[in-house]
Amino acid sequence: MDQFLSELRNWVWGAPLLLLLLGTGAYLTILLKGVQFRYLGYAFKQVVARQRQGSQGDISHFQALMTSLAGAIGTGTIVGVATAITVGGLGAIFWMWVTAFLSMATKYAESLLAVRYREKDSRGEMAGGPMQYMEKGLGWNRMAWIFAVLGMVAALSTGNLVQTNSIAEALNHVWHVDSWLTGVILCALTAVVVIGGVKSIGNVASILVPGMALLYIGAAIYILIVNFTHIPEAFMLIFHSAWNGQAATGGFLGSTMMMAMQMGVARSVFSNEAGLGISSVAAAAAKTDSPGRQALVTMTGALISTVIVCTMTGLVLAVTNVMGATGANGQVLNGASMAIAAFNTHIIWGEYLVTIGLVLFAYTTVLAWSYYGEKCCEYLFGERSIIAYRILFALVVIPGAALKMETAWYLADISNGLMVIPNLIALVGLSSVIRKETEEFLVIANREETESAKLRCVGDE
Repeated sequence: MDQFLSELRNWVWGAPLLLLLLGTGAYLTILLKGVQFRYLGYAFKQVVARQRQGSQGDISHFQALMTSLAGAIGTGTIVGVATAITVGGLGAIFWMWVTAFLSMATKYAESLLAVRYREKDSRGEMAGGPMQYMEKGLGWNRMAWIFAVLGMVAALSTGNLVQTNSIAEALNHVWHVDSWLTGVILCALTAVVVIGGVKSIGNVASILVPGMALLYIGAAIYILIVNFTHIPEAFMLIFHSAWNGQAATGGFLGSTMMMAMQMGVARSVFSNEAGLGISSVAAAAAKTDSPGRQALVTMTGALISTVIVCTMTGLVLAVTNVMGATGANGQVLNGASMAIAAFNTHIIWGEYLVTIGLVLFAYTTVLAWSYYGEKCCEYLFGERSIIAYRILFALVVIPGAALKMETAWYLADISNGLMVIPNLIALVGLSSVIRKETEEFLVIANREETESAKLRCVGDE
């Protein structure tokens, strides 16, 4: 089964899908004149800006971003980077960067359309995302239905199996906790929060995500400072391996440029969800006065999760020389065990820091994806199906904790890749709407920046 899933994963993530992802990101970057670079500073201001009059939605800009980041900053930024390097070499990090910068435009477009075409359900909650903009924007009812089915599958694999499996692996590696026990406890904790819906998820994410992210980044920076002399060499190896592959060392079997590119693009999508379209479901729930404003806020998530957090993980793995090393059991380190070994080299209790960080990151990812899957289920079967889906999602946590790591990742990669195709086609089909909405909002944004500059000048005088 693993052999079959591996071959299917490689087929799904072949050259056509890689070109579609990178090509769509490049096309949207050109179409929007590099909005992700020109308005990045303004975007970060909107994250913490006061709510404007006329805003509609269920959660704040900040909570929507934290929910989106909760779905992104999880195992992808720790375990995902380790597995990418194990298969594709350090060159995979370079392709993660390329994909992330281009994907910021993709994430912007997804969120803009999600807010543009969102609607209220009978409970008064916002419902928006790829299903809505495929149906209402393009009239692609069948494509919207297919995406919703894939979204439910991805929520149960990417957002559930992989996360709980990584938590169980880390807890077993450090504290020897039985995987089934981890599954039962996580099932209970997940059920408690997801029953409360998006507001409950947003509240939990806005507390756990910022604190844990800062602690993890701080620990990574400390290790990089201690090993600062190895950083230039690490960057040189990243750039060289991206184009030439990486030779076999220790237990590492070597990689090619195609392997580096394949793993880099796949893990970038896994870590920031740009291209999947699914995180735009959280953006649609945000209280905002304009689709463009929330789109800029959501766009920053790709930069934070991939360019910042994933890079920190990758550099730590590079400067600590754990790539290709073997553990006490004689097997090559991979996933959580590799990250734990890297942080253990210079930080007392480093294994506990990584384990706790991984548990919290992965847990918030489970919560965010439960909401994404719920909205897909609601689209397919109506609002009455929501409670049943929440119960099913919580129960799937138990077998997910005991699943073999490779199997969980194969399923996640396959479901992610299949979701990308209809979503990117829809973004290209709605590119004229994206450009028009962006141009209209940027007029407002430029006026706000001008007024803000005038107020600063008056204050200085």
